[in-house]
Amino acid sequence: MEMKLVHLYPDVMSLYGEYANIAVLRRCLEGLGADVTVEEIGFEDSTDFAFADFIYMGAGTERAQKYALEKLTAQADDLKAAIGRGVPVLFTGNAMELLGKSVTDAKGKVWPCLGLADYATVETDKRDPVDVVAHSPLLERPAVGFMNKCSVTSGVEKPLFDRLSLGFGNEAKGGPEGYAEGSVLATHLTGPVLVKNPELLALAVKRIFALKGREAPEVVPALPHQGEAYEVTLAELSARAKG
Repeated sequence: MEMKLVHLYPDVMSLYGEYANIAVLRRCLEGLGADVTVEEIGFEDSTDFAFADFIYMGAGTERAQKYALEKLTAQADDLKAAIGRGVPVLFTGNAMELLGKSVTDAKGKVWPCLGLADYATVETDKRDPVDVVAHSPLLERPAVGFMNKCSVTSGVEKPLFDRLSLGFGNEAKGGPEGYAEGSVLATHLTGPVLVKNPELLALAVKRIFALKGREAPEVVPALPHQGEAYEVTLAELSARAKG
């Protein structure tokens, strides 16, 4: 079974090692017998989303984010069509903001975004680097991670996480956070979120298999010690959340 993973702008939208999300997803799918191709899209490239089985973009600087927006806007209709076909999409960090209606930067300039969701983002002059423990109805266990954002995102009607026991949500401390609609998952969590969270990785795998009309195995392959690392991180961050 052939699968194609599309990684958007990894040269600039990979601020916290987000390339590892595609690396671990590829390794997991290959462990399940798939023939996986990764297409890395640069600013000078375009891609045919019609052949994508998974689309990913990670975090970048505020400046890089605006360049990514400019380039992706030209393919907004193709991306929307892919989402309409059920292609799984994951945007992390400030890439999440591009799916909404607009981003207002710290100087007050409004950047129209892709308009695939109804929320809007306003950048602030305060950066909030925080660890996160997040709870989602899509996951049995909490997700763990880190975010470093300087923005407030309002108008999200369908968040990925309904509450945070540690961290800052879309608009306020404690959540809700992120965005989840159809085949799209988005969150301000940055870095290798699929490495840190085995359940989130398994969810991505199952969605890709569903797109291909196949049922994913009950047990999805994990990296060595991935589960142990998750448990240690969850215990440490949960203790911090309690005080």
